[in-house]
Amino acid sequence: MSLAPIPLLDRYRDILARDDERFAVTLGEGGTPLIHANRLGEEIGLANLHLKFEGTNPTGSFKDRGMVLAVNRALASGARAVVCASTGNTSASAAAYAAAAGLPCYVILPAGKVARGKLAQALAAGARMIMVDGNFDAALEAVRRIGEDGSAVVVNSINPDRLEGQQTAAFEIVDALGRAPDALALPVGNAGNITAYWRGFRRYAADGHRLPRMLGFQAEGAAPIVRGEPVAEPETVATAIRIGNPASWDGAVAARDQSGGLIEAVSDDEILETQRRIVQLEGIFCEPASAAGVAGVRRLAREGRIDSREVVVCVLTGHGLKDPDAIQGEEGTLTPIAAELGAIRAAMGL
Repeated sequence: MSLAPIPLLDRYRDILARDDERFAVTLGEGGTPLIHANRLGEEIGLANLHLKFEGTNPTGSFKDRGMVLAVNRALASGARAVVCASTGNTSASAAAYAAAAGLPCYVILPAGKVARGKLAQALAAGARMIMVDGNFDAALEAVRRIGEDGSAVVVNSINPDRLEGQQTAAFEIVDALGRAPDALALPVGNAGNITAYWRGFRRYAADGHRLPRMLGFQAEGAAPIVRGEPVAEPETVATAIRIGNPASWDGAVAARDQSGGLIEAVSDDEILETQRRIVQLEGIFCEPASAAGVAGVRRLAREGRIDSREVVVCVLTGHGLKDPDAIQGEEGTLTPIAAELGAIRAAMGL
């Protein structure tokens, strides 16, 4: 008996696959845990709070769900290479799947705006890095041009296959709960994920499931949708959502409006405090951007805008080791003590 799980794209091939389509590349993506956050929920005041932890994907973020489909189709089409603009997670995912497919991967990244953990992943997988003197939006514009002239297949979320694959997380949530949640909260950067989740919930609704309210949260320093205009120089500690002109802006607005949801901004202080509370109460270490959705839900619950009995799912989009520099730890303040039991007990306060 084989213990190997069914690959994500095959599990949902009735929804995703084209006629006779076969998927040659998989890294074991999907099937991420939906965790009932009892202690965090008690602190926030929500009895039915769940965390969809996408950090357990092969490269540590939700990007793998869409990347596996985009790279499989690029390979099947005879692509010579793949290319992406990235602040981190997309580059790590693109490099890994391109390596598995035997395709060169080019990453256009904004200077000084990428978390080191994510950059290390892409470099290790053999991606060819090109740094530009500009922000993510400038890098993405260059990538669009490269895709238009056929030099390489673009695997950013402007590639529709990316969003097709990412919607599988919504399928998994419905499968795990036996229904859609009352509300789904997640961070909003380039806005592809909120667009994909909404698409996924609507496709499953054809089987009689209800639809959730979509709750999107941007960082205050990178909140173009909240402001109603692009942000020329976005700034936030949450590097994964440091984007001033989202490629899927229209999709995010549609998800918000059609679901009766909202898109609001949270501060960097709220993001970092919530990141700490998630790991201290639930043992789940997520990257700062992931915590934006939970930070927003904390505020909504405090203000009475979410009923305490509602089923709420917050998407944690990436692992905390993606961006460890954002954590201000205590290791730099430690002073060695004698390696003697009495001294250690005293330091422990026992």
